Amino acid sequence: MMKINLTLLTFLYAVFASAQTHEFVEIELSIPSEKVTVNGALLAPEISKKVPLVIIIPGSGLCDRDGNQAGGKGNSLKYLAEGLALNDIASYRYDKSTVVLAQKVGLKEEEISVDDFITDAVTVIRYFKNQERFSKIIVTGHSQGSLVGMVASESGADAFISLAGAGRSIDEILTEQVVAQSPMFKDDLAKTFGILNTGKIDENFNPLLVSIFRKSLQPFWMSWMKYKPQEEIKKLNIPILIINGTKDIQVPVSDAALLHKANTKSELQLIENMNHVFKEVTVDDRTENIATYTNTDLPTMIELIDVITKFVNRI
Repeated sequence: MMKINLTLLTFLYAVFASAQTHEFVEIELSIPSEKVTVNGALLAPEISKKVPLVIIIPGSGLCDRDGNQAGGKGNSLKYLAEGLALNDIASYRYDKSTVVLAQKVGLKEEEISVDDFITDAVTVIRYFKNQERFSKIIVTGHSQGSLVGMVASESGADAFISLAGAGRSIDEILTEQVVAQSPMFKDDLAKTFGILNTGKIDENFNPLLVSIFRKSLQPFWMSWMKYKPQEEIKKLNIPILIINGTKDIQVPVSDAALLHKANTKSELQLIENMNHVFKEVTVDDRTENIATYTNTDLPTMIELIDVITKFVNRI
């Protein structure tokens, strides 16, 4: 069912001399995909001319259309969509399929695959492409969604934006994270990831690493590992914008640099003091940084909206 809300929003930003009032329509829009129905919100400015559409792909975990998970709300993707609407850019943001699958009775963990995330994104791109309602289609992927968006963009996107996207494969990232805390597991990680890279399950992984390598989760790592961000971004022959915040404690700016180097036609933008969920952080304290993730009082940084708007308008 399609639900339409006519919303009058007033935003006040310090960079504006006065508040600006914008009217737009938000439509609850469901798009059937291969395994699930993609549920999302189409946010479009109330103007007669064709406008660009940004498809926003969420990050890892049980992430909904607003960028929120069970741990709390920060509305990172919702605020991003609303900020773009201020600049006459439409957006479609959707609940990740894991949100729907988590409610499925009898769902097995081994049934979840990154390939399904890509299929959903491709389905959404083709849906809007076939409508010919918008002037151009820009795929924007956040975090894990960056990799998903890279692969899906080959199905007809006019441009691609990576928001805090990793430049390395997931096995390399996980190994780095675990070894930083527990160096003694380095060889165990290398052994198990080596087996997974061959497409096989490791039946004899170190039991101390069960939270990572339980057998039901290993197929998911295999589905993710086969996609190498630097290789995938090389395949794109469309305008590319790579964005990272200097206060991102999950994806360092070095990953953005790797993506940029892999496709030299891309544009790289580093936003000072922006963290992983687009909030401004002026201190180096990790606890304070993470606390912003669930703070709905903190807006998306206006610098991010400006960078995306300029890119969209010039392509």
